[in-house]
Amino acid sequence: MEIDDHSKWLTRKRVDNYLSKIDIIPHRSEGESVLLDLISKKTKRILDLGSGNGRLIKLLKEHGHNAEFVAIDFSPYMLEELSKQFLDDTSVKKIKHDLSFPLPSNIGKFDVVVSSFAIHHLTNRRKKGLYSEIFMLLKRGGIFCNLDHIFTDSKHLNTFFRKKMGHKVINKEHNKRLTKLDVQLDWLSDIGFTDVDCYWKWLEFALIIGYKPFR
Repeated sequence: MEIDDHSKWLTRKRVDNYLSKIDIIPHRSEGESVLLDLISKKTKRILDLGSGNGRLIKLLKEHGHNAEFVAIDFSPYMLEELSKQFLDDTSVKKIKHDLSFPLPSNIGKFDVVVSSFAIHHLTNRRKKGLYSEIFMLLKRGGIFCNLDHIFTDSKHLNTFFRKKMGHKVINKEHNKRLTKLDVQLDWLSDIGFTDVDCYWKWLEFALIIGYKPFR
């Protein structure tokens, strides 16, 4: 499964290729399962960053979450697929927005912010800025869950990971955007998140979580 640069998500070919393989990404469902279990079913508002076709929202709904959802994505083709997924569902609001830029200021506060395999496409500077914006958008006691692709210094781990993913060559354009796990955990802690940790990990996939303090 080839991973392309940011602009390729604006093409129908790239989106269709990704969606055809979305269900066979190794161990993805394990990380998603941990994420689902950590989100209270009493949650009222959930923001999904880089929502794609709404896979995570669909899983949350199937898990019993009857919240109001706001889905953000910049790809018109992904948003088209998301609209098909939730055609008559008024609980899901979609917003066309590129995460490379500051989040919209008029979307309100959220109990939960989630993201799945989207934030790693951003530069380090933008990732850190986005984490700060997420902190501000969260209500007190809210949770941020980011299931994503992280960087490793280990050549052996990276080689094994690429083999399991079916990658024959290193995608340098993609890899230069990846960030180490400990660096991201430090960012979240510095911003003010508490109970920051990696709650699940498989090779270069990690579920990073932080809570906004009640006080």
